[in-house]
Amino acid sequence: MNKKIAASLATAFVMSTLAACGSPSDTGAKTGGNAAGAPADKVKLTVWHNYSGDDLRAKAIRGQIDKFKAAHPEVELDTQAIPPDGYRQRLKTVAAANEMPDVFFTNSGSMIKEFYDGGLIQPITPLLNKQTEWKNNFTPGAFDPLSFNNEVYAVPVNASVTSLFFYNKTLFQQHGVTVPKTWDELLAAVKTFKEKGVTPISLGNKAAWLAQSSILSSLADRVTGTDWFLKAVKQEGAKFTDPEFVQALSLLKGLADAGAFQQGFNSLDNTQMEQYFISGKAAMMIDGAWALTNMASTGTKEQLDQIEVTVLPSVPGGKGDPNTISGGAGGGFAVSKKLAGKQLDAALDLIYTISGPEGMKAVAEANQIVNYKMDVDQTKVSSLFYKAYNLTKNVKFTPVYDAYLSSQGAEAINNGLQELLMGGKPEDIAKKLQDAQARSLGK
Repeated sequence: MNKKIAASLATAFVMSTLAACGSPSDTGAKTGGNAAGAPADKVKLTVWHNYSGDDLRAKAIRGQIDKFKAAHPEVELDTQAIPPDGYRQRLKTVAAANEMPDVFFTNSGSMIKEFYDGGLIQPITPLLNKQTEWKNNFTPGAFDPLSFNNEVYAVPVNASVTSLFFYNKTLFQQHGVTVPKTWDELLAAVKTFKEKGVTPISLGNKAAWLAQSSILSSLADRVTGTDWFLKAVKQEGAKFTDPEFVQALSLLKGLADAGAFQQGFNSLDNTQMEQYFISGKAAMMIDGAWALTNMASTGTKEQLDQIEVTVLPSVPGGKGDPNTISGGAGGGFAVSKKLAGKQLDAALDLIYTISGPEGMKAVAEANQIVNYKMDVDQTKVSSLFYKAYNLTKNVKFTPVYDAYLSSQGAEAINNGLQELLMGGKPEDIAKKLQDAQARSLGK
């Protein structure tokens, strides 16, 4: 029997036999046994997420799921933790067969929009309306990339901050290098560190998305400005073959041509990249907020204390605001359109456990920036996280490319950047992205 049929039968059965098992406004309610003392049949939920690692954030999310299990013995969870690199494809595969998990993590932007456009998810607005104090404590705009037609479909479990510019102040001081504030100064720093035998910038682009999400998204916005990008995404008044975008690609290629990255960067993943940097082998790294929790779980206090964080250097003559970081609201847990009754109640309770005030506190104390108004206890987080947390309070956020591009467009630029950094031509990469995005929109 396939999972869809099994879930449907289970729902029909428990709807007719179980006592109420709790609602979003009644978190923690439990269903006992029947009059004869036999245990009641359980509500079953399949749950997918990509918090499969050993980093503190992943452990925090899994910890909240475990808390739900302990508080809800009447609910049976079939949970799968899938590595991030293959997660989106796994979801796309089951979506094509209309076999979505009951509750699943989805990124904001284009990823959740695909599920919405496919009629595969349902709003969680009723949960937010019953927990208004929680709802109103999210930062402005937190729900925007997770909402459609004035309905919220997921709550961000963390902020999406993808282009933090990390640097090792000890290495900068040892070699007399000034922290770069412009692109020319960055290239000068690269040259000096190369001459001193230090890798200038740690990069791990094996999964292809890293260079796009962490470097290009911010760099290109510095050159083109946000309005141009949003027009190009819609293919209305701008194209990815326009000179300004080709210039952004050329600047990124210039880093590779200058020897900014370590050997084999296209065969290293982001965890290896972060370990290379935190161990002092590279002077700089451009990475997302996930690096904060990754490095906090493996780095020593001495290693973390010598790391500073700021924004990517500016591009003179660029149209974008230099005091920005690519990012915004992160992803969250969505609910399958098929859920109803006690299954839906249990699913919303699970989301509140993961994303509610206690969940937000757990994630923040795991050294992860959240879209939720709260004070962070400096004694509970690393010095590096606290620096980044304060930085994000004083910058604006710009779009992350793969959160707005179509799946085809994101794949084209991800693969294209691997090619670009190995010597490919900016004009060729720009054309591949333009063709893929236009094709996906039928233009």
